[in-house]
Amino acid sequence: MQELFDVINEICAKIQVVSDLFWNFPTNFDWYANIPVLGNFSLAIILLIGSGIYFTCSLKFIQVRRFRYGLHVLKESKAGKEGISPLAAFFLSTAMRVGPGNILGVTGAISVGGPGALFWMWVSAFFGMATAYTESTMAQIFKEKKEDEYIGGLAFYGKRLVKNSAFVGVFLSVMYIVYALLCFPAQGFNTVSSVGQIAETITGTTIPTNSALYWISFAVLIVMLIIISFGGIKKVTKVTDVIVPIMAVIYVLTVVVLVVVNIDRIPWFFQSVFTQAFKPDAVFGGAFGVALIQGVKRGLMSNEAGQGTITMPAAASNAKHPCDQGCVQAIGVFLDTIVICTLTSFVVIMGRMWLTEQSDAWLEMGKLPKFIASVGELAPGETFNAIVSVLVSICFGLFAFTCLLGFFSFTEICANRISQKKSFIALIRVLCLIVISFGVLTSIAGMDLGSLWDLSDFANILIAYCNIPLLYLGFKYVKRATAHFEKNDGTPFTSETVGVDVPVWDEKATEEKGRTMEE
Repeated sequence: MQELFDVINEICAKIQVVSDLFWNFPTNFDWYANIPVLGNFSLAIILLIGSGIYFTCSLKFIQVRRFRYGLHVLKESKAGKEGISPLAAFFLSTAMRVGPGNILGVTGAISVGGPGALFWMWVSAFFGMATAYTESTMAQIFKEKKEDEYIGGLAFYGKRLVKNSAFVGVFLSVMYIVYALLCFPAQGFNTVSSVGQIAETITGTTIPTNSALYWISFAVLIVMLIIISFGGIKKVTKVTDVIVPIMAVIYVLTVVVLVVVNIDRIPWFFQSVFTQAFKPDAVFGGAFGVALIQGVKRGLMSNEAGQGTITMPAAASNAKHPCDQGCVQAIGVFLDTIVICTLTSFVVIMGRMWLTEQSDAWLEMGKLPKFIASVGELAPGETFNAIVSVLVSICFGLFAFTCLLGFFSFTEICANRISQKKSFIALIRVLCLIVISFGVLTSIAGMDLGSLWDLSDFANILIAYCNIPLLYLGFKYVKRATAHFEKNDGTPFTSETVGVDVPVWDEKATEEKGRTMEE
């Protein structure tokens, strides 16, 4: 068994080299790296941040101007006969955005790039809100209807934008499935591991990973995934509508309490973030480019703005106007990075473990142990520390579980885009369960497949390179939709409005006209 894991780790490590090439190109060439200022920015960062800046300016800072409106849409959200409500779509996308990366990714970014990495996460998120608005509005424009559900997203608008190419739709569907499969093992591992972490904290004993607790947790996880995910989007949202608010409130309140009891460290927190954004300490490499790329990379992995991976829950909404869901999804980026990731950063940065006598040991720890150790540094007393550790572990497990639900559901939607044969869908379902099981069994076997988790970096940048060009290709439709949205003259959104065939919206306009005439 160990030999198999060693081979997989070796293969993943080689793929990670390719991933770093994609993320760092062309800063890994001396001729480019030596260019003042510009040499710190890789193509990936220029593409992601640059696109966010372009969409922000072109849409006149839509993420700021319409932030309150997005909150209004969430407040007035109502379920309809078709699709899911904007609020349910928001919770579903948040279930996928707010994952273990909000703890592991942020902790890793700070431990490699220093506190300044958080500043670049903020920058990435601010402009990423405009990117999220753009891709989510586009997902709404080109969504399709399947029975009583709406489906759409990257594979759907990709097909329509590239001469209605079935090949493009299939290719992008395959890309998403590959992306999800690369993320499944880590999320399965994280879900079951969190159960063990909770049990160990409560009992004060070390529980072997091959104990009955882990096997039972594994069985329960698989059964729950099958029961929930095989029931369609509406069934999934019934679960995420409950879990997402609970896990968000628990995590926010837990960290806020830690911050309050260490309020004297807040000035140092902001000072370190802003000063080290441009000149990190030597312990973090001392290079501006390191903090920059860690912040942008982890920001992207967390809020997923620009990847197109959150466009499917956006398309599932029964929004009154495409731009309504665009405004809502922009708020999702804000919640994920500006709120949740910042709270994680408060713990890691205010813990200041790299400045203590245990600094060498802390830097050598894994990402989750680093975070837990930082919690221990901030928590006053062993009892309080134990309570906080349990709450954090609960959130960590829920973060991973909701990610699994989202990935599983939208993998099936993409599979249907490739082929609607029951045998093919069943094959994809089984494949997903096998890959998830592999991650869990890794935990039970006590093996370390840390390099497999790093493959999500590769999946993220690959799918982003596929999505960003499509956003530029279809941006004219987003601008037309936005102009109609802001005109707010009471006319329905139709094919004539946007300048491209949108059957779902034409049908909706006809139905609304019929209801008006009846009244």
